[in-house]
Amino acid sequence: MTEIELFRNSAPIDPQLHVWGWEIPVYLFLGGLTAGLMILTALAGRGLPRESQSRAMRLLPFAAPILLSLGMGALFLDLEYKLHVFRFYTAMRPTSPMSWGSWILLLIYPATILLGLARLSDGEMAALPRTGRFRGRLAAIVSRLRDIATSRAPQLERANVILGIALGGYTGILLGTLGARALWSTVILGPLFLVSGVSTGAAFMMLFRLGHEEHAMLRRWDTGAIGLEIVLLAMFFVELAANGGQKGQAAVDLFFGGSYTGPFWVLVVISGLIVPLAIELAETQKGWRPAIVAPVLLLVGGLALRWILVLAGQASI
Repeated sequence: MTEIELFRNSAPIDPQLHVWGWEIPVYLFLGGLTAGLMILTALAGRGLPRESQSRAMRLLPFAAPILLSLGMGALFLDLEYKLHVFRFYTAMRPTSPMSWGSWILLLIYPATILLGLARLSDGEMAALPRTGRFRGRLAAIVSRLRDIATSRAPQLERANVILGIALGGYTGILLGTLGARALWSTVILGPLFLVSGVSTGAAFMMLFRLGHEEHAMLRRWDTGAIGLEIVLLAMFFVELAANGGQKGQAAVDLFFGGSYTGPFWVLVVISGLIVPLAIELAETQKGWRPAIVAPVLLLVGGLALRWILVLAGQASI
């Protein structure tokens, strides 16, 4: 046995390699939230005609590029060479998840904005400011884009679902490619982050004033997503313990008696999944009035999941 003694104290290196700070989990959370929002707003549009949608439901597609921009802002803060960010778009590397992700992020902006324009009602279009030379031209451009988007609404909905799935899976695959960390070296991360993104997307949408039918539809979808997320979390730990060898078992132990046991089980499993699931089931079966508690807990749990996995992954070996 070789024993190594360290006499230095460098916070970014010792005792674990904690290089990623708050920026990465925030980016992963907002990316997953955007993915879920894209998928659900597109599917909701296919299930409900524009005339029967609430104003909040029609405008929610515009929230996706805003949330994504906030996430990309956090990622930009983490970059070491910020002036070189344009280099992501000077080439396409098919074997690089980061290369795929950068192009997916770029495509999301036109897809979500055009879908939002397709959902605008005639009254909302008429409310656009048209006085002044610049505003008049801008309103004419928006009106023209809306006509094009409305005629291509089914294609835009499919594009948003596909891009949403790609974005949600990418946020997990990005960590999964870093095989040097046992906790991240699993194929379950992609599906787990995708399903978690759908759940947090539904939670975000339920914070707004939606119609009764819209809220009930989102609650049904969210209940299924929470159940699937619990299953994927169980599979995540089973796969690590069964196929990860000694390092995989050590990574699992971080959540079962280790330093991340309390935060993970309290913030993610209990308050972030089980309690919201129980509340939503009660709202469905007993007719309880929809409360803000479940969506808020889901959003906090979704952020905690990514935050804890990023920190614990850097602590694993």
